[in-house]
Amino acid sequence: MNDRKPSRARTILVTGATGFVGSHLMPALAASFPEDRIVGTSHQGEGGLKTLDVTQRESVRALIAAEAPDICFHLAGIAALGEALADRDRAWRVNLHGSLHLAEAILAEAPHCRLIFVSSAEAYGASFNAGTPLDETAPLAPMNLYAATKAAADLALGAQVREGLRLLRLRPFNHTGPGQDERFVVPAFAGQIARIEAGLIAPELFVGRLTSERDFLDIRDVCDAYARCAAREGDLADDEILNLASGRAVRIGDLLERMLALSPVKIIVRQESSRLRNAEMPKAIGAAGKAGKLLGWQPRIEIEETVETVLREARKKVAAF
Repeated sequence: MNDRKPSRARTILVTGATGFVGSHLMPALAASFPEDRIVGTSHQGEGGLKTLDVTQRESVRALIAAEAPDICFHLAGIAALGEALADRDRAWRVNLHGSLHLAEAILAEAPHCRLIFVSSAEAYGASFNAGTPLDETAPLAPMNLYAATKAAADLALGAQVREGLRLLRLRPFNHTGPGQDERFVVPAFAGQIARIEAGLIAPELFVGRLTSERDFLDIRDVCDAYARCAAREGDLADDEILNLASGRAVRIGDLLERMLALSPVKIIVRQESSRLRNAEMPKAIGAAGKAGKLLGWQPRIEIEETVETVLREARKKVAAF
């Protein structure tokens, strides 16, 4: 990232640092800001990270008091619809109440800190019925439990700006890349293809709805945007909201066709009812002009290149077993 650098060393806290996004963001921040102290948290505190359970209010406050972060990227959360549906109460405790605990702790112990809350474009939900790229003014109208928890946290944190919270809300659209697990569509395809090629399963690939169109980003572009937020956070309004999107809708089936074309094996595709979502939007596409203007950001990596990278990783993972 070629961007302005902070004038002093800072502490940047990343919650959920062992997750898919966190595992990419931590090294990206370290590379972009070598003078800053980058602190990561995880639920178990593995790998030298700080232990943090965001549902425990006092633990959250103690951590913020001890670390006194200048910037906090809040990634910790329930990130998949299936996981949210498996324990609805926990989804609300983590995604909504955990976010509020963090905001309350920052206001009490580190009011100078910029909280960068990673929301989700899924929060727009039924607003995608318009069929046009949505910008940040589109109403939040979630259509599933996961999206509802993210939308609720997004709105609840926004209300705390009036109490002095220095907040930046990011609404990234679908993003994928190496390290994402098979609860998500691109690695789900890649994992099945890799196991079929290795002869571990029959040459049948099970899918959900292939006609849906989504706005996809590469995780490396997403982390570049996050690093730019850290570089320019002092220039952004305390109630800023930014979409991160490519502005291009890609049919899920087209991504699968590209991956199948890269395989030497003839694979039969079968739709499986358990993989279908209820009330799924046929098309979701975003407008990220504000991120381009305020951050100087735009995605660089085409999704077709990304899916090839994910497939290569899946093959390596299968070969390692």
